[in-house]
Formats: sequence, structure tokens, C-alpha cells
Amino acid sequence: MSREEPEGPEPAQLGEDEPPDEEPDRPCAGPALGPRSSLLFASLDAAVEGLQQRAQDALSRINSGREEAHTELSAVRNSLLLKVSELAEQLEERLFHRYGFHNELIQERLRALGEVLERVEEVQAELRRICCTVEAAYQELCLQPED
Repeated sequence: MSREEPEGPEPAQLGEDEPPDEEPDRPCAGPALGPRSSLLFASLDAAVEGLQQRAQDALSRINSGREEAHTELSAVRNSLLLKVSELAEQLEERLFHRYGFHNELIQERLRALGEVLERVEEVQAELRRICCTVEAAYQELCLQPED
């Protein structure tokens, strides 16, 4: 197979003639570009800059929205913390009230129990006296001579 070589000079690759220091997106000012091409590149540059500006604006709006959302979330968090703190204080007050109420009930029942125990001791002492009396009466009956 034979390879055909193009007639004429080889086409230059884009950016091959540019020194490495220069910007690659700078339009070529060489004789190969006509006024129409320069206008096309200028139009493309303007479109790219417009897109970059729109992207930057969108990014700014997104970041602004995020900041607003963060501010709102912080406000909601602070509001919730305050509400939870208030509810915890109310619960604590209710618990102390209940504790006090139950303590009063317990004290009242302990007083009643003390009174019952005093009566039990009195009845017990009376039963001892009665037992002693019955025992003494029994002994008198058993020791008396029969006539």
C-alpha cells in the first residue's frame, strides 16, 4: 500500500505557532484568520464570558440561599432549645409539686399509723391487765377450800 501525501504545506495544528507564555484562548492574529473569523472568536469569547458570569451569579445565589438557610436553621435550633428548656423547667416544677403532694400523703398516713400503733399498745396493756386479773381470779378459785 502506498501512502498518499497531501499536496501543499501541512496544515498547522492549533496553538503550535504560539509560544508557551501566551494565553491559548487568545485569538490568532495571523494572516490565516479573516475579519469574519475574528468576529466569530470575539462572539465566542463574549458568550463564554456571559456563561461564566451567569454561572458565577448562580453560584452566588446558591451560596446566599445556603447562608439564609443556615441562619434560619440556627434560629429554629435556638428557638427549639429555648422551648425545650422551658418545658424541662415546667416538668421539674410539676415533679416537685407531685413530690410535695405525695410526701404530705405519706406523712399523713404515717401519723395515722402511729395513732393506730398507740391504740394497739393500749389494748395490749389492757389485755395484759385482764389476763392478770383472770389468772388471779382462777388461782383464788382453785385455792379456796370447799366448805
